[in-house]
Amino acid sequence: MRRTRARTPVELVAAEPEPEFQLTFDGRPIHGLPGQSIAAALWSAGILTWRTTRVHGRPRGAFCGIGACYDCLATVNGRPNQRACLLPARPGDVITTQEGDGHAALDR
Repeated sequence: MRRTRARTPVELVAAEPEPEFQLTFDGRPIHGLPGQSIAAALWSAGILTWRTTRVHGRPRGAFCGIGACYDCLATVNGRPNQRACLLPARPGDVITTQEGDGHAALDR
């Protein structure tokens, strides 16, 4: 029996993905791919949490992945409370850990 090499979906459709781009998380450069959400870019960089809860400061990241739970809130380009699981990653995006409700730094 002859075995054939399994092909990836990209090979099957002869797709040529666009090049990756850079964004930053808490000052650390990470890479994103066209079509990825910010949460997916963070996950692929090994970052699992990017928010702390309002009351006890517990770490949170993506939970539901569809924008229903709000655990994935992040500060993106200076705007707090952005749902990282729904927001497409873009070249040059600046993501920072959101502490609490995300408005503490805006009071200064």
